[in-house]
Amino acid sequence: MRLREQVALITGAGRGIGRSIALALAREGADVAVAARSEPEIAAVRREVEGLGRRGLACVCEVTDATQVARLVQNVQEALGPITILVNNAGMAASAKTTEMDDALWERILRVNLTGTYLCTKAVLPGMLHRGSGRIINIASVGGKVGLLYSAAYCASKHGVLGFTRALALEVAGRGITVNAICPGFVETAMTDESIRRIVTKTGRTPDAARQALEELSPQKRLIQPEEVATVAVMLASPEARGIHGQAINVDGGAVMF
Repeated sequence: MRLREQVALITGAGRGIGRSIALALAREGADVAVAARSEPEIAAVRREVEGLGRRGLACVCEVTDATQVARLVQNVQEALGPITILVNNAGMAASAKTTEMDDALWERILRVNLTGTYLCTKAVLPGMLHRGSGRIINIASVGGKVGLLYSAAYCASKHGVLGFTRALALEVAGRGITVNAICPGFVETAMTDESIRRIVTKTGRTPDAARQALEELSPQKRLIQPEEVATVAVMLASPEARGIHGQAINVDGGAVMF
């Protein structure tokens, strides 16, 4: 087990990628705190973590609220100990033409995807700097590297996450902390299910045809599985990854090759 005596905090951990990362880190020996807005979902993930023989904690938190984030970090530290691994996974997506974008939706997407990442990192980072060690893993997207149709807000937010990742990596270089991002393509999650529903509504395609359209975006002609993203997160969290810093690693079947 590569992560014994580590304490991980994963946001947006009630399902999908966040849940898979929580369980993968627990299997490698980490104690895991999971946070999201849905208490039933994170409570279920906490039980799964504990079923793997690790300590778990479930905390309801709105990552765009600095007060709630500060309380989250305090609760995790009191229950499990200093946070040594932070996975900023909480996110949302929506599709709209820029001329038809609701301003409130634009603000919400940027606050959840970008400001939430900033607030959680800002709350956890002082402890990592004090101890001289830590891993920060931001879940971005291939939409942080290229444009996606009718996804201006989402792409802007994820481009921002990559900029934040790279700038912070320079700030903490040499301090025993690594900061990296993972950029998934379309993953077999509820978020992709919602994308399929939007395609069906807007184009009249069948769900199967809409799903195939997303699969065709990858040279491998498939959706990524959450566990594939979790595998990369475990690698980045491990001691052996101390030389990987300021990077944005794609998990997309070869759709974006930079």
